Amino acid sequence: MNLTSDKYGGASAGAATTRCYHKAFPNMALRFYNTLTQEVQPFVPAHPNGVRIYTCGPTVYDYAHIGNFRTFVFYDLLRRVLHLNGYKTDHVMNITDVDDKIIRNAVAQGKSLEDYTAIYTEAFLADCDTLRLERPERIARATEHIPEMAAAIRKLEEEGHTYRSDGSVYFRISTFPGYGKLSHNDFDGMVAGARVDADTYDKSDSRDFALWKAPKPEEPSWDTEIGSGRPGWHIECSVMAIEFLGATLDIHAGGVDLIFPHHENEIAQSEALTGKPFARYWLHSEFLLVDGQKMSKSLGNFYTLRDLCADRGFAPEAIRYLLASVPYRKGLNFTMDGLRSATTSIERLRNFSLRLDSAKLQPGASERMEELSGAAQKTFRESLDDDINTAEALAAVFEYVREANVALDGGEFLAGNVASARGLLDQFDSFFDVLKPSPVAGGLSDEEVHTVIAARTAAKKARDFPRADQIRAQLLEKNIILEDTKDGIRWKRK
Repeated sequence: MNLTSDKYGGASAGAATTRCYHKAFPNMALRFYNTLTQEVQPFVPAHPNGVRIYTCGPTVYDYAHIGNFRTFVFYDLLRRVLHLNGYKTDHVMNITDVDDKIIRNAVAQGKSLEDYTAIYTEAFLADCDTLRLERPERIARATEHIPEMAAAIRKLEEEGHTYRSDGSVYFRISTFPGYGKLSHNDFDGMVAGARVDADTYDKSDSRDFALWKAPKPEEPSWDTEIGSGRPGWHIECSVMAIEFLGATLDIHAGGVDLIFPHHENEIAQSEALTGKPFARYWLHSEFLLVDGQKMSKSLGNFYTLRDLCADRGFAPEAIRYLLASVPYRKGLNFTMDGLRSATTSIERLRNFSLRLDSAKLQPGASERMEELSGAAQKTFRESLDDDINTAEALAAVFEYVREANVALDGGEFLAGNVASARGLLDQFDSFFDVLKPSPVAGGLSDEEVHTVIAARTAAKKARDFPRADQIRAQLLEKNIILEDTKDGIRWKRK
């Protein structure tokens, strides 16, 4: 690994620093709020052939909860808005499979690190698939890159950025004058030489942080060129990001809880290694509360995806919709009523889609409806380009659906208006990805539903109404709802 070269060729240009706000660039394309500059800035990647993204993945010491997935859904939306703008992504996400909590739990259960983390890694990736999250181009496990981490620490030692104490290696913050530039904190009063061994800590406890931790009895350790031990949490991300993406990233993203100390420490050690800016845009998603409170097992409001789907019966797409519906930089209050509202919103869009498929429409096209669909598509895209403003994007879609349903009722919506309406729904779902129902174990396929509906239609034509009613009831038991309309039979999944 070459820790000082940018594999794309040279240092990246600095991000623009012009003061700007949402809607300040009505004719401009994609823009993001950059935590580093505290401004909304037009997004311009360093190289036109792709966007280099690093996102902080899970620490696999337990099942991921919905608060975690608020951030992971944000990563998915970030990828999708970049793709909508024609960018290719080179996205790396780490999996932290060695840290203090993991080691403590694995030792307590008498399991190897690999066996303990495999359970939660597999569960996390399965949950991501359930929520329809696009996979990053690379997933990097920390334990697969220990030699590279040791090499990076050796280089930091040679450059005078570290010192040793009791077998551990610490990064000396005083050697990096820019410390605090991401969290916008002043650390001038920090006690020189004070150290912290924990991976997470408050701003008031800022100290020189551990790059390499001395081995302890009964804990896993690695023999490396800098001695025996294990890496600290912060060095893991820096090394894997530089290894796969080069010295300067286009985007580094995570939750707001990672701004300090994790991302602040990443900047210090990465820029000390390479002498170049570590990331040009820093994006952070806000916290999720449950019923206005912080999630806590003691409060009984701690939910995993399995809790909500298997135990409470919510569809994964409803959870995805709710997590995506609030712009990522705003706090999200997660409630069961909110999930029920998300379910209703999805059903409203599905019903409109079914209506487009089944309605018997007059020929021609309404000019007003074409204008409305064009305006809705324009507003949808502009809202997403405005720092991924999902709330405004959703408002544009639902306002159009309301107008279109009224026009369908009144006969104004014509056959020639279907294509543009369908185009809006397709654009919506290429980003939100909630319209297709998730498969239900033991449920019927679409083809099987059509076969059963045909049997019911035959029974009605034969005036065997008890049999037709029986088929409807059987479908309902399989969560299939039939609607007899003037335009024919429509069906949907419950």
